[in-house]
Amino acid sequence: MGRTETRAGLRALSAALIALGIVVGPVATSAIADGPIRPDQWHLDAMHAPEMWKTSKGDGITVAVIDGGFKLDHPDLVGQFLPGQDYSGGSGGAGSYADGHGTQMASLIAGTGKANGGTGAYGLAPGAKILPLKINNGTVGPVVSTDFLDQVGQAVRYAVDKGAKVINISQGIPAVSTSPDDVDKLSKTLAWARGKGALVVSSVGNSAQSGNLAEYPSALPNVVGVGAVGRDVLATTESQQGPQVTLVAPGMDMIEACTGNTGYCKSHGTSDAAALVSASAALVWAVHRDWTADQVLRVLINTAGKPTDGSVRNDGVGYGVVRPRVALTDPGDPGPADVSPLPADAVTPSAAPSPSASASVSASSAPSPAGAAAGAPTAEPKAGASSGSGGVLPVVGGVVAGLLVVAGVVFAVVRRRRAAVPPVPPGGNPYAQ
Repeated sequence: MGRTETRAGLRALSAALIALGIVVGPVATSAIADGPIRPDQWHLDAMHAPEMWKTSKGDGITVAVIDGGFKLDHPDLVGQFLPGQDYSGGSGGAGSYADGHGTQMASLIAGTGKANGGTGAYGLAPGAKILPLKINNGTVGPVVSTDFLDQVGQAVRYAVDKGAKVINISQGIPAVSTSPDDVDKLSKTLAWARGKGALVVSSVGNSAQSGNLAEYPSALPNVVGVGAVGRDVLATTESQQGPQVTLVAPGMDMIEACTGNTGYCKSHGTSDAAALVSASAALVWAVHRDWTADQVLRVLINTAGKPTDGSVRNDGVGYGVVRPRVALTDPGDPGPADVSPLPADAVTPSAAPSPSASASVSASSAPSPAGAAAGAPTAEPKAGASSGSGGVLPVVGGVVAGLLVVAGVVFAVVRRRRAAVPPVPPGGNPYAQ
């Protein structure tokens, strides 16, 4: 298949997914049985969370979560939510939801574990507060790329105005489905947010084996792109690769609060990993209140478990696996306050975002997608820096399955060797040593 034909196929598939109301990122999760939840949260033990919590739980830090809705009364999250906003164009406010994804991200960040007699699901930064900001990720009718990017932009502006230090966006849309004007508008908002001192974190996506299409916002400047690794500290097979990957974090066999029958689910994907990087930033920021976003990020990068190929970073695991325990105990020099550790990021203070639009969204058809080569970020790609809880959501009957089969043909998938960070030393912990 020639390059022109390949691009046309990518555009057609991406446009079809968007037209069906599919935002690339989250995946369906499976409910788990009742009973103690904390013992099954392996990532907390691997990251030495109980030890870290003696130093920091993220107290005093607000993490904005931009997602598809939230269960505000989940026992593990009661008292963790600040008043939020709904930009989805639907009804019910931020506390309404069609899936559990937003609740899961909030749980991974700031769950208190108060349910089941204190054996519920804990977040990595249980002292942080969550600012819930709802957008249409396919749970409020069809997703239109213009509306999706605009809603993300509105939510980012609100989060900054409300003083959120960290903004978690475990969502993404294929870059090839977007128009340059819409991307430029969001890019300016992200640059403005960085200029205001916020750290924006986004998942890179879960289509490494089905196109590896770069997604927005993770592939844009001024965003920390996050990929996923498993217990073996290898990049998961679904975690997307590319220059947009800044850091990686656990994203396999994750147990968290959700909206299922038991209130708890098992999931996987870069969405989960992004939530843990956001929580890691909250842990560090709570101790170093005078640090800027650039300094917090630099310390997270400098203390990450490095790639084993001898590079400073690679496209599989970025600068390595996040290790907040090391960042807290041996942070090193945080560096300059106003220089990003990501060389492609350029603060443009004059690029103020457009005035906030109405929270309602239109039902216009998707715009013609911009061209992009398979696997390559488009429209201001980011060097050295990544969306979703594994795979594609929501499930729209058998149509989605059919499209994914088509995707396998169109993209001519090439399986990639999983990138690794340092192996487990005898008696050691690759996440926290």
